[in-house]
Amino acid sequence: MIEKPHHVPERIGLLSATAADPYLTEDLLKGVQGHGGVDLAKVVEPLPEGDARWEVEPLRDLVDDAMYTFRDNRTDADGWLAPRLHATLRLTRREAADRRIWNHLALAVAPDYVAWRHAPVQGGDEPRINPARFKGTPDRQCFSRLWWAAEMFRDGGNYAPVVVACSNQDLIHNALRMALVDHRPTAQALVRMLQNGVAGTGREMNGLMAAINTAGATLVYDALAPDEPRDPGALRHWIAEAESAPPVPRHELPVGPDEEPVPEESVAALTTYFTELFETAPVRGRALQV
Repeated sequence: MIEKPHHVPERIGLLSATAADPYLTEDLLKGVQGHGGVDLAKVVEPLPEGDARWEVEPLRDLVDDAMYTFRDNRTDADGWLAPRLHATLRLTRREAADRRIWNHLALAVAPDYVAWRHAPVQGGDEPRINPARFKGTPDRQCFSRLWWAAEMFRDGGNYAPVVVACSNQDLIHNALRMALVDHRPTAQALVRMLQNGVAGTGREMNGLMAAINTAGATLVYDALAPDEPRDPGALRHWIAEAESAPPVPRHELPVGPDEEPVPEESVAALTTYFTELFETAPVRGRALQV
């Protein structure tokens, strides 16, 4: 497995996909050897100096702690790291949509974490890491998938649902590709179903998500389960506090933006509806009850 880069930048920058390509070497993708980082720093676009959010040290400390804590079960690192990454790297959604931030984090700051979490898998002649884990879509890229999972599944400032959601890889993968999960009651209802054991396996979650997506074409979930409007001021205040915020706690969950929680009646209504939908959802390997 590759080691931490010899040169870790002090601040996050913007690394374009084109500039990143030369550093996705065969040795890196095979998990054999990384890069020193000095040459890569020459092609990074800097972010504003005065913004404390771009400091690398808190993020680097997080991934080091995750690799140590979850050395025996790497998948479990997702539920631990996602809320803490989100609370440390306080972004607007527009900022988080800029893939150059995630390219830089994966290739310059913590390529060793990417190789550790998404170890080489068999493909072609020999095992390789999927390049999309370094530079890919939000549902595949190592760090953006965790940040967006925390953003979509947090209940206001409460990150507990994020931990539950990250326990099912198929839920996270499907959710990040579906606009429906941007509807907060839908996200919380999916977490509730996972907690209730209604759809716990990957196959079950895939079947449920497909059924929800299909039904959503004819049913407006917002009408069935209305949500509280988001207060942009709460997010702006939370981001502004990054300047003085202490490191996120390791043994308890951090606190997110002080937004209104999702209405319980909306979550309950959708949980009931989705449970009924799941009873007839096509799940591979499951015989339907008639």
